[in-house]
Amino acid sequence: MDLTVLGEPTRPMVEVGGGFANRLQRLDTDQGSFAVKTLALTDRREPYRAAAVFRLEQAAFAAGIPMPEPIAASADTLVHRWVDGVAVPEAPVSPNFGAAVGRLLARLHALDVDWPADPEPSPVPRDWPGLAARAVRSGQPWAAELAAKAETFQAIAAFVDSCPRPGPVVLTHRDVQPWNLLSQDGAPVLLDWELAGRLDLAAELGSTALGLAKGPGLDTVRPASFRAVLDGYVDAGGTLPPSGPGWFVHTLGGWLGHTRLNLLRCLSGEAAVAGPDLAMSHRIVADGVSGLPELYERLPQLQALLP
Repeated sequence: MDLTVLGEPTRPMVEVGGGFANRLQRLDTDQGSFAVKTLALTDRREPYRAAAVFRLEQAAFAAGIPMPEPIAASADTLVHRWVDGVAVPEAPVSPNFGAAVGRLLARLHALDVDWPADPEPSPVPRDWPGLAARAVRSGQPWAAELAAKAETFQAIAAFVDSCPRPGPVVLTHRDVQPWNLLSQDGAPVLLDWELAGRLDLAAELGSTALGLAKGPGLDTVRPASFRAVLDGYVDAGGTLPPSGPGWFVHTLGGWLGHTRLNLLRCLSGEAAVAGPDLAMSHRIVADGVSGLPELYERLPQLQALLP
């Protein structure tokens, strides 16, 4: 992408910390400040739809949804107007902040934006006993725990594959979590739209509400923060789908796929071309091996949070 159209630089581009997959830099010019993100397009679980995501971002920004202004997009580079704000910690948010996120989602789901047809979903892999055996043979540090829980991982995969989705399906961000939010004067600003696409409404609301109601583990789930997201959604004109386990299938499925992808990296002994190094991949797998079974076992408790 030709960045000269953004103006004359006033200082060299600055590398900005954050995620471990994409590269983010800040560009200051005589026309303002911009966030320039170079996408890691290899080793993804699904293709990135640059043009479609950019259309959705433009429509969302035009509708007044709090987010960085989308400036330009190419196959591998995204440019947004730079936004200052306070990082949102992975901890239960205040009810006011949760309600604001719920209202934001209701406005987003009300947009009418063209989206390309989605491919048929692939079955969720159920090869966890074999992966555990390979991990044991190769001496992975988390292998014994995975081997002991392999059948639980099979059950999680079966749940993700077969759990009913009550609908409707909405076009949405799909990753509204603390690490993709900033706080400006106590109000949310939604970042990082690369995973945007269609998703069952219950899965979107459940993933978002749970992510904003808990800390790094599941021992700090705050019901008031969870319900505030849903109350804000309804206050802004949204309609809640029927309650059920499908509210949490996106959280489980996303974490399961992320764990498996990094597990395969660890088994190969090769880090992603543009992504986490092997040490980070090992930490991701260890977190998944310990955390996924706990999340799965706590589904009845989480469903008790639903209306």
